[in-house]
Amino acid sequence: AAGMFLRLLSDVRWRAANPKWRRMTCSQRSTSSTAEPHPVSLPAQAQVVICGGGIMGTSVAYHLSKMGWKDIVLLEQGRLAAGTTRFCAGIVSTARHISIELKMADYSNKLYQQLEQETGVNTGYMKTGSISLAQTQDRLISLKRIASSLNVMGIPCEIITPKQVAQLHPLINIHDLVGAMYVPEDALVSSANVSLALATAASRNGVQIHERTSVSHVSVQKGRVTGVETDRGQIQCQYFVNCAGQWAYELGHSGEESVNIPLHACEHFYLLTHPLKEPLASNLPTIVDPDGRIYIRNWQGGILSGGFEKNPKPLFTEGRNQLEIQNLQEDWDHFEPLLSALLRRMPDLEALQIMQLVNCPESFTPDMRCIMGESPTVQGYFVLAGMNSAGISYGGGAGKYLAEWMVNGYPSENVWPLDLKRFGTLQSSRTFLRHRVMEVMPLMCDLKVPRWDFQTGRQLRTSPLYDRLDAQGARWMEKHGFERVKYFVPPGKDLLDLDQSKTFYKPDWFDIVGSEVKCCKEAVCVIDMSSFTKFEISSTGDQALESLQYLFSNDLDVPVGHVVHTGMLNEKGGYENDCSIARLSKRSFFMISPTDQQVHCWAWLKNRLPDDSNLTMEDVTWKYTALNLIGPRAVDVLSELSYAPITPEHFPSLFCKEMSVGYANGIRVMSITHTGEPGFMLYIPIEYALHVYNEVMNMGQKYGIRNAGYYALRSLRIEKFFAFWGQDLDAFTTPMECGREFQVKLEKGMEFVGQEALLEQKQNGVYKRFTMFILEDHDTDMDLWPWWGEPIFRNGRYVGKTTSSAYSYTLERHVCLGFVQHFDEKTGEELVVTTDFINQGEYEIDIAGQRFQAKAKLYPFSSLFTHRRRKDEVELSGYQRE
Repeated sequence: AAGMFLRLLSDVRWRAANPKWRRMTCSQRSTSSTAEPHPVSLPAQAQVVICGGGIMGTSVAYHLSKMGWKDIVLLEQGRLAAGTTRFCAGIVSTARHISIELKMADYSNKLYQQLEQETGVNTGYMKTGSISLAQTQDRLISLKRIASSLNVMGIPCEIITPKQVAQLHPLINIHDLVGAMYVPEDALVSSANVSLALATAASRNGVQIHERTSVSHVSVQKGRVTGVETDRGQIQCQYFVNCAGQWAYELGHSGEESVNIPLHACEHFYLLTHPLKEPLASNLPTIVDPDGRIYIRNWQGGILSGGFEKNPKPLFTEGRNQLEIQNLQEDWDHFEPLLSALLRRMPDLEALQIMQLVNCPESFTPDMRCIMGESPTVQGYFVLAGMNSAGISYGGGAGKYLAEWMVNGYPSENVWPLDLKRFGTLQSSRTFLRHRVMEVMPLMCDLKVPRWDFQTGRQLRTSPLYDRLDAQGARWMEKHGFERVKYFVPPGKDLLDLDQSKTFYKPDWFDIVGSEVKCCKEAVCVIDMSSFTKFEISSTGDQALESLQYLFSNDLDVPVGHVVHTGMLNEKGGYENDCSIARLSKRSFFMISPTDQQVHCWAWLKNRLPDDSNLTMEDVTWKYTALNLIGPRAVDVLSELSYAPITPEHFPSLFCKEMSVGYANGIRVMSITHTGEPGFMLYIPIEYALHVYNEVMNMGQKYGIRNAGYYALRSLRIEKFFAFWGQDLDAFTTPMECGREFQVKLEKGMEFVGQEALLEQKQNGVYKRFTMFILEDHDTDMDLWPWWGEPIFRNGRYVGKTTSSAYSYTLERHVCLGFVQHFDEKTGEELVVTTDFINQGEYEIDIAGQRFQAKAKLYPFSSLFTHRRRKDEVELSGYQRE
């Protein structure tokens, strides 16, 4: 095998260097077109203009026209499907970690299967199945977790042995495998032809398609799209859709109002061979070997094989305006590690004759998830781009969800993980994007164990206390570009060991977080929570109160100094935001939201608040450092520092006062900790942050104070059954479904957004219910841990998934939170979920294919029972409700 490899490599290098061979290599097939053969004039106006004629643009046009919108113009600067779509490997794979990506890929597969029959265009659809290989036990666990998700979604999938791999694909070397995942319904297509088929169907439905037309400028007036400028004239429009692929970033910045679309191109290589002596069967499964960083598929009797190398090559950082993507320069030295992996996996390729090394640009995003949705700054400006080399898998589903978003105002699934508004302007720096995609591309194949962190683009947004906390052993994670502490490593602990401990099992930080939790419960801890989104909304009259009363579900007409926990709901009653609002004065409110709400919440409010010069909203996130003082001794520390009475009589729960702490004035102190534990949040003007922190730590020494991080916070809030937005709550979850009726005032004397939907739920019941599960037969030391996304079974039937989980150091058990649904056993119809339905079931949580018994509860445990007990002494069913 080694000799063959050297012969092949020298053959490869000769081919790469030989100009005669280069001329003989197959030229790219010219792409036929469904657009007009001769340029015709552009329409003066349209309802929608779509920029980009690849898989994304044609999919959006197809789905919009299917939903009844006909006045649509699709513009392509070159020819249809001549960008990245033309070079796509054509693998349709449903094996995805994130639920929404899995659903998009499944829909795409089903759409492509019937597209040829619908349009008459040959799409090359072939159901081959796919096999994902595992060289390590950790990789196999990762595949088992995906398999659990696929199975409950109704997508056939099984974990198979190396011997079964060899039976399905005889050319695969299995000697280093521990197992694999087989998905029999995955498929292959011709990406360009799928795009042309979608364009054909859209054209028949009335969509106008114009090739060789470049968009130079998007016109905006009063924050709304009004039209586009092209090299062939102007089109007035209400909606603009940026499906420009790797050019989406530049196009976003070409308008009167910039739209930040954080993506960056990298070179992506794959190899094409001539047919083998015995041509490969067309239905041979696609092979994905993530540990070898490669994929292999049948291609016209030979193979197509590419991968994601450890040292990717970003390109076009300075911007570049190619009309169509040409095959970039071959780089055999760069491809060599992937070629070696291919030959190790298929050593019998001795007669391999290479036809071509394809090098084409692929767009990657900062978090490896695609970008879709409406711009937070320009209404009517929609984006669908940044597919991270999965464009053909997502194309159908992504186009469908975006079309629904445009037509209905919202998609049919929760797409928050993909929403453009999850990014801020800070992720649009070209330097940041260049460095991040160099990390992202290798991560496509790297094993992603729970709670891993990106290493590039860090220390971008930091609290004033960053250096102080770092010096005390803080270990950091990043959220929305903001550094947050996970936990603090005690002196003497092996730091290197801890940083490298990545596992699906019990993590090395287990005891560290346990001691932080213990301190929160018995003494006092400080957690820096400065990353919280903070807005101030005020007015000269009653405008602020009236507007907020309409936009929020709880009653905000409370006495000055009170804090209200409330949801910001959509028309369906779902959570667009979950926040705390303090009434600072009769006409001024202070709003605290999750970290990743900064862009989304601002845009939501800005688009709905009245355009009134007497009403102002300011983002003050950067103005305040937030310290969470948690624990029974927090009251002692704060009273000594402020010389003010902090007793419950003077400072009741959910109260806000402006106080002095140490020498610092103007500190907003709230009696809330977001964990259910006693304590206070201190919102400190940033110039006082270091002083107040030092004072708190010095004063707290005699009370046993210590620093703590977000892992301790997570454990505390989950055992108290606290739901967090973005993890447990989303735009499809209502307060009625998660036991938060008390945060809704249906009769507050005025109408509010979502009220009608909530009244309907109150009358008819809910179709899912937020539930707490305590694992009963789970060994924390030996068994796989639940993290999130695990299927929940009731009486052996699938009823939902976990949304978050943590180990409860109090109960000495794992606690999972998730939603339970009720489906009719015969028809599959959704039924109302009652309290009896929850309480009378026998539950199991599926962790990577292994099921563990769990006790379901709709209420948190009483604080009377929160002292530690041995596992064998705990009789969970005996706990009382609060």
